[in-house]
Parts: sequence; C-alpha cells; structure tokens
Amino acid sequence: MTDVDTAATSAARAFEATRSASDAARAGWLTAIADRLDAAADELVAIADEETGLGETRLRGEVARTTGQLRMFAAVVTEGSYLEATIDHAVPDATPPRPDLRRMLRPTGPVAVFSASNFPFAFSVAGGDTASALAVGCPVIVKAHPGHPRLSRRTADLVTEALAAAGAPAGAFALVDGFEAGLELVDHPAITAVAFTGSLGGGRALHDRAAARPAPIPFFGELGSINPVVVTAEADAARGAELAAGFAGSFQLGAGQFCTKPGVVFLPEGSALEAALAPLVGADTPRMLTPSIADGFQSGSERVESVPGVSLVAGSTGGPAVAVTDVATLRAHADELLAEVFGPFALLVRYASRAELADALDELEGSLTATLHAAPDEPVDDLLPRLEAIAGRVLFAGWPTGVAVTWSQHHGGPWPATTSQHTSVGATAVRRFLRPIVYQDAPDAVLPPALRDANPLRIPRRIDGVLSPAG
Repeated sequence: MTDVDTAATSAARAFEATRSASDAARAGWLTAIADRLDAAADELVAIADEETGLGETRLRGEVARTTGQLRMFAAVVTEGSYLEATIDHAVPDATPPRPDLRRMLRPTGPVAVFSASNFPFAFSVAGGDTASALAVGCPVIVKAHPGHPRLSRRTADLVTEALAAAGAPAGAFALVDGFEAGLELVDHPAITAVAFTGSLGGGRALHDRAAARPAPIPFFGELGSINPVVVTAEADAARGAELAAGFAGSFQLGAGQFCTKPGVVFLPEGSALEAALAPLVGADTPRMLTPSIADGFQSGSERVESVPGVSLVAGSTGGPAVAVTDVATLRAHADELLAEVFGPFALLVRYASRAELADALDELEGSLTATLHAAPDEPVDDLLPRLEAIAGRVLFAGWPTGVAVTWSQHHGGPWPATTSQHTSVGATAVRRFLRPIVYQDAPDAVLPPALRDANPLRIPRRIDGVLSPAG
C-alpha cells in the first residue's frame, strides 16, 4: 500500500506521459487490465465472497460486467467522438474578423477514486470510475473500501501488473487505504477530480472539502436515492399481482443494497399490488455488507416505522419489510419518510386520486431513477414531467435494479442522488475527467492530431458547424 503523497507525486509525473499517449495505447491498457482480471476470476471471486457474502453467481457476473466496461471504454476512446473535436475556420472578412478556433476535450490530471461497498468489482478498484479516468489519460489513485480490503489489494496488484506489461508509465495507478488517507487524497494539490460512490453524509463531507481547497476541484459523488415508482390505477388493475412479484424481487435483490433499489412506491388505494405482496417478502434477517450498513438499515427501518400513520404491510422489523402510509402522512413527515433506507426495506404510499398522486410527486428530491407503470395507451402527461424533473433515468417497464453499461446509459440525477449532471456509468462517464481547450490561430504542426486539417485519427468532428463523420 502506497502513502498518499508518494502516490500523488508519482501520478503527477505519470500524467506527462498518459496525457500524450495515443487513444490506441490507452485502449490497450484497459484491455490488458480486463484480460488480467478475467484470467484471475476464480481467485478474485473466492476472496470477494469471503469478504462480502454476495455469492459466487452474483460476483462472477460482476467480474464480467467490470471487464466488459473496461473493454467498452477502450472502444469509446478509439472511436474518438468523446473528444468533441470542433473546428471553426478563420473568416477574416467577418465583422468583427473571426480567428481560426479549434476546440477539444483534454484530460484534467490525476484523479482520486473512492471504492463502493456494494459492488466490490464494478464500482471498486478496477471499476467504471477507474476505467473512465484511465481511458482519457488521467492517472488514478483508488482509496480502498474497508468492506473488502483483501480483494482491493489483490485487484490492485493485478491492475498494476497489467498496466506495466502494457507499457503504461509508473504511477498511472495506485491504491491507498484508510480514512485519513481518503482525506489526504482529496486535499492533495496533485489531484484534479474526485469520484465517489457511498453515503450521503460521507459524500457531502468530501464534496465540501474538495470545494474548500485553495484550488477547488470537482467532486463527482453518487450519494443517495429512493428511486420512486409510480403505479397508476389502470396498471394496478391490469397486472397488480405481476407488479408485486417484480417489486418484491427488486427491492430485496442483494439484500436491498443497490443504489437503484426501488424505495418508495406510489399506488392506488385498495391496490392489487399491495394485496399480493406479503407472501413475497422474505422472513430471514439478511447478511449486510458491513456492520455500519447493518446498523444503518436497522435504524432507518425503525425511523420510518415509528412515524404515526405508518404500518408494516409485509415482512418484519430487522428483516426485509414493506411499510405503508398515505399521501397526507408523507407530506407531514417527508424528512423522515423520504430519506434513503439502504437495505431490503421499502415504503408504499397510497393515493386517493390522480391529482393527489401528481401533487405528492412534487415532494420528492432527486433520484437516480424513477419508474412509471401505466396502461399501454394511458395518457401520462401529468406524471412524466414530474418524474423527468427528479431522475436521470425514467423507466416505463421493469424495475430499476440493474444498470446496463452502454453508450446511452445515464447513472446520475439531481441532488441528493449525485453532485453533478454527469454519469458514472456508460460511455459519457469519461466527460467527468476532461476539460475543454481552444486553440486559436495555432499552426497545424503544433495542434493535437484530433484538430489537424488532415484528421489523422479519422475521428468524427464538427467543422464550421457541420458534423463530419469519421474518415
């Protein structure tokens, strides 16, 4: 394990090489890491299961997701549109005269990544934050999560070996450990951005610390989300029992330890979904990832259940459970009822009318997702704008647990879901670690290849306002 100053100083030196490395070279680094992790999957899954108890099936799937997203980011940077290369040729006879202007995105510098507890591979040492930063030429220093320390160290060893074998400069990647190391990392002047997945309280403290530096830096935090679900009366009447099964599977998946767990469900009074739910909720006390998460689950469940006008409709205190209330109670106790409970707990909110439902949605803060279950031809103009206003992903079928890693994916949302408008999943996750630079009247020979007239990289560009395809 490296100390913070040594790691950050080495990362700053490495940035001189990583920033000028070709997209093909950086894609090779990512592919090498993916290959190394796939080859060690048996070993890594065994360690992860000992430390987290998430089970072999889940963990093998997560390794595949992790190596898949490494390879996807390799494809993103070689395709080239992520650079947003834009050229406006000079127009000397314009009023006023217009110079030659050429703009593209460039890496910010060394990045700090805080691992998550609930995804020991995909949001951890070699997860999406690390992959998207390395992809664009930013060295990465990862702060290990205490919930899986042995896995973090072993994964870091494999990443370091893979980068060295692929020709990446020393210092392009490092791992640090401990609470104080995390604070030092945010404070270190060599660090240019921070990516974090974790609690609202911890993330807010680090966000404020990053903003208070002599030279403030961006903090990209994924913090908390209740992921509201709306079930219309028409949808409930048509398939309430089916929706109950989907909801039960989603909020209990992984012991409810997903940032996209559906935590609040709005449904009509006398709902078929509610009536079918009780036998679908487990009775066993779940194994939580860490003692602090278990304590938070217990206290959060008790907080909601103690509110007057709230009662349990399925499950039991301390285990998977679903509580129920009405819109009036929700409004009167929004602070207690709309705070995230991380674990297999959810709240049903009964509404008496469509107008009451629409007004209740205005009580909600930002979430990663919002789900709308309606009848196929049912008008939803009164609901959809409200859901768009509070979520980064709006679902019209299925349930929000599960985030596909694609070019179009967005995993973010208004505060307190995240601290920014950027995504931590999908191709545009790289945008967090890039900043625009404009070159004015620069000689062609000194321009980055992406902006030269001959387009040697054969990438898509916008030239004089017109999008030009690759080639």
